[in-house]
Amino acid sequence: MESGLDHHTARALLEWQVELGATDAIGDQPVNRYDLPDHARPAAKSAAAPGQAAPVAAKPKGPDPVEIARAAAARAGDLDALKAAMAEFDLCELKKGARNLVFADGVRGAPVMIIGEAPGRDEDREGRPFVGRAGQLLDRMLAAIGLSRTENVYITNVLPWRPPQNRDPRPDEIAMMKPFLERHVALSDPRLIVLMGNISCQAVLGKRGITRLHGHWDQAMGKPVLPMFHPAYLLRQPSAKRLAWADLLELRARLNES
Repeated sequence: MESGLDHHTARALLEWQVELGATDAIGDQPVNRYDLPDHARPAAKSAAAPGQAAPVAAKPKGPDPVEIARAAAARAGDLDALKAAMAEFDLCELKKGARNLVFADGVRGAPVMIIGEAPGRDEDREGRPFVGRAGQLLDRMLAAIGLSRTENVYITNVLPWRPPQNRDPRPDEIAMMKPFLERHVALSDPRLIVLMGNISCQAVLGKRGITRLHGHWDQAMGKPVLPMFHPAYLLRQPSAKRLAWADLLELRARLNES
């Protein structure tokens, strides 16, 4: 079929296309792609809707930090090895902003194990749990029922590193450090556990609501567990000290049973 263009017109059109940047001919006949049916048009690249970010390809999933923590904790044969394993664990971002690993304080193998929430500023500085104002109040509370971290109490935290600005630990941070806490309890083998505050109850019991949970015995990690108000809460709410005293008496009664 002969073209409807004369030689001079066709040459002029070709030169115009070359000026526009065309370098190769891809077909014998021109194709108007706007006239093609939808199924015959080249697939367009997906674009984000106006105001939305472009889709990002999913990153390959890395190793599970909880499984890595569980394996590291299981290899620890004693408390010193557990402390070393926690110090070497680099998957928790809190470690990068903390001064010290806050592992534990008190008497190893004591009948009472207290589990707090996370270190504060004073604890982060000294590397020991409960050394600030809340720790001083805790010592007075324990002394009132004949207990002491120097004689018969062992203290640790859910998290060994201070969260920024003392914020609450995130669920993923609690989850990745829980295997170390479980191993800590197993190696310490206390008669009973005291959970100080909501974060401790969430980590060990999977429950929150300390005003409802306090003073009621539960079971976790193979041990009797007693939730109590955190001393920091008592400093903010002195009226709750009466309830805390009743919880301390409950703790003393349980220790006196055998």
